[in-house]
Amino acid sequence: MSFSALGLDPRILKAVQEAGYTEPTPIQASAIPPVLEGHDLIGIAQTGTGKTAAFTLPILTRLMGTPPAPGRPPGTRALVLAPTRELAVQIEDNIRIYGKNLPLRTATVFGGVGEGPQKSALRAGCPIIIACPGRLLDLMGQGFANFAGLQHLVLDEADRMLDMGFLPSIRKIIRALPRQRQTLLFSATLSAEIEQLTREFLNQPRKVQIGRRSNPAETVTQLVYEVPAHLKSALLLHLLRDPGLNMVLVFSRMKHGADRIARRLEQSGIPTATLHSNRSQNQRLRALADFKSGAVRVLVATDIAARGIDVDGISHVVNYDFPMHPEDYVHRIGRTGRAHAVGDAVSFVAPEDQEDLRRLERFIGRGIVRKRAEGFDYSQRPQPAADRPREAQHRSQPRGPQAPSGRNQFRRFRPRHSR
Repeated sequence: MSFSALGLDPRILKAVQEAGYTEPTPIQASAIPPVLEGHDLIGIAQTGTGKTAAFTLPILTRLMGTPPAPGRPPGTRALVLAPTRELAVQIEDNIRIYGKNLPLRTATVFGGVGEGPQKSALRAGCPIIIACPGRLLDLMGQGFANFAGLQHLVLDEADRMLDMGFLPSIRKIIRALPRQRQTLLFSATLSAEIEQLTREFLNQPRKVQIGRRSNPAETVTQLVYEVPAHLKSALLLHLLRDPGLNMVLVFSRMKHGADRIARRLEQSGIPTATLHSNRSQNQRLRALADFKSGAVRVLVATDIAARGIDVDGISHVVNYDFPMHPEDYVHRIGRTGRAHAVGDAVSFVAPEDQEDLRRLERFIGRGIVRKRAEGFDYSQRPQPAADRPREAQHRSQPRGPQAPSGRNQFRRFRPRHSR
């Protein structure tokens, strides 16, 4: 099937072709027709399979082909809710690419940046708003939103939004929207409990599911390195000697852990950027831009911040800290092997992670290959405190009332490639 067979607006089809796309992915081919027909829809597919285009292309077509409902005041006609600002920015980028030939304005609403432009966009009824629930609900409470004419609502990464505790905010937002609307819910994973909750948001939805809901992308090779916790950084440096690891996304469980990993890599001469919630919006955008352009080889991120990473060409995902929840693993490794490309997912598993590993393997219904790194000395003992760098010794001591906060420690660390 080609995009031209899906019934998209010719101007959108031209933009898609100019972007270099000729054939829709399975989720796009399955989801676009029912969305064009006006049905509510639940779309389940692994990360990196093209879910964003699966809802933006038909919504743009419907916006151009369907005038605002009679009697409704002009205002925002499509609202997309996303869990993180990175994902919101990525969705906006996609809409701008596919809708570049259309007279439709787009705006984003999320925290970490000034409210002025967001208030103006909401008050003016910008046709398409991509928002994170927290900031949107805040501005709605201040009376800036104009959703009386809303026709389309999208919940993207719905499972993550609910897992992150956004359900109360989403409920309040939806109560303020017109009841007559089209609602689309897209997700990489969708547990039975969360699926039950979505019934209150959608009206007789069509369901599109590509692959088993718990399986990571088939194009990703998955490996486990069983390694003591104190040797993780040494093993990462050892693996990075391979030039084949040329665009590497490393996951840390904690923000301060991401900073430590990045610091160690930078000290070893490996250009590295960081992405987590302590970074300003400009710093996060710069980190992503440097990673995309190749200015940095490694991007170290936490789970929540990485939800908006849509970067082609990621060669490896490294789970430096093994995820506690199987769903997080699926989302993490979906950052590589995107849109039929191949990629590798490497997980460091310390002895205390073995139960989480077994739980993951039950979740995905398969075992993950164990591997030992050739030429790596697994017998290295933890470095004595007296021989550790002064900064590491300081972090290992109990914090007193005057000890610097994590935020201050972070400010002292500014990798040259992630400002």
